[in-house]
Amino acid sequence: MLSLDLHEGVNSVETNQVTNQLEPDSVILRSLGQGFNASKPGFRILEQNYEAAVVTQDFLLQKYEGKTIEFEISPGNNVEGKIIRAPSMHQNQYGGFEQTPALIEVKGQMQFQLPGMPLFPATTDGLLLKPTLRWQIDSPKPQKLDAELAYITNGLNWEATYNVVAQAGGAAVQGGENASLVGWVTIRNNSGADFPNAAIKLMAGDVARIEPRPYGGPVAGAMNETVMVTGPNPVTQKAFDDFHLYDLHRTVALADGETKQVQFIDAPGVDVERSYIYDGAGGDDQSSYINGGVNMDQNFHVGDPNQKVAIVEEIGNTEANHLGIPLPAGRLRFYRRDSDGQVEFVGESVINHTPVADTVRVTTGSAFDVKGARRQTDYAIDSQRRIIQESFEIKVTNQKDEAVTVKVLEHLYRGNNWEIVEKSGDYNKLDSHTIEFPLKVPAKGSATVNYRVKYTW
Repeated sequence: MLSLDLHEGVNSVETNQVTNQLEPDSVILRSLGQGFNASKPGFRILEQNYEAAVVTQDFLLQKYEGKTIEFEISPGNNVEGKIIRAPSMHQNQYGGFEQTPALIEVKGQMQFQLPGMPLFPATTDGLLLKPTLRWQIDSPKPQKLDAELAYITNGLNWEATYNVVAQAGGAAVQGGENASLVGWVTIRNNSGADFPNAAIKLMAGDVARIEPRPYGGPVAGAMNETVMVTGPNPVTQKAFDDFHLYDLHRTVALADGETKQVQFIDAPGVDVERSYIYDGAGGDDQSSYINGGVNMDQNFHVGDPNQKVAIVEEIGNTEANHLGIPLPAGRLRFYRRDSDGQVEFVGESVINHTPVADTVRVTTGSAFDVKGARRQTDYAIDSQRRIIQESFEIKVTNQKDEAVTVKVLEHLYRGNNWEIVEKSGDYNKLDSHTIEFPLKVPAKGSATVNYRVKYTW
């Protein structure tokens, strides 16, 4: 908010309570009482200027380029030097930025470094200590009013983080278990401005932004302080446009270079379901088909099979599971209590924006005692009949003291038209090219899946 005291006619108004990374063409200044009623404007903006050339050593060296100033070599020992060229940044052919060094003439000789600390005249004009917005405002009458100042800036960002703590012994029991989930919003201010009394709302979703620079984006800054913020008013959220808006319901002081964390979820008693997944082919491969719509390479998806069995934790985002609010994308860390009560970190992953009634799925690592192996046992092609038949054996070993169920994934991307003609057990069709075999693997033992698939084109 900006308080205005306007006289009739043209007024000069300025404020330096802005960031040094704002986008000048995004600035909105209007009377709080005006709303969207353009027929009754409180004032009219004739001109707007944003001055961001804040005084720095390099700025003053550029200002005095071609002139002679004093440089302090040591206390009481000064030398005169002429600034032939001030240091400057320029963009190289690769899109990055490089600095051109200063060139100083001292006692008839030129050097590529400053001879000492530059001393500038105290009478230097036009120095700007903070970025400043200036307006020429035409007012139809004398008036005092509050105006809304809004703009887009880089240097302010936020992210969600989640900590899940499961109880001791849960790792030995596959399936559902009980855990507590705490969610934090982390807000970082590297904008170059302090916000002593900020009302913070956070928007979650994929909001489109145009990046004008090849390496553009928020500018990182030092994090001088971390403040954990909690309060009696819970964080709430509501649907806003096609996104979700989170309101902290409190004002906070957010200094430049500061990081604040606000707890927005505290959900004890959350049900977490663990499963093991073995993908022997190492993930989806939707390669373009050749030779009339099929891939005839016998080694397609065969060489160097993956042996790792992934550990996947699933959490239902429902009210019945003590959640039931849209969850912003962010990092989820999974912890488990040891038998002595100590909390141990057991893995982390990144979750996407998760709406209500959806499921959070995170891969926290690979099982140490559960391994997989996959091999092609047969391959035959009949070009005249346009048939390819291929057989696989997938073996999973389990060195744990208890049996586990492993979901064995197979990707049938050799061609669009396929049929499982032989199988050692039932499977689930997950999509048009992926099937899943539930495989019960005994303790200290192994189990095998065999299947044969026929492709036609």
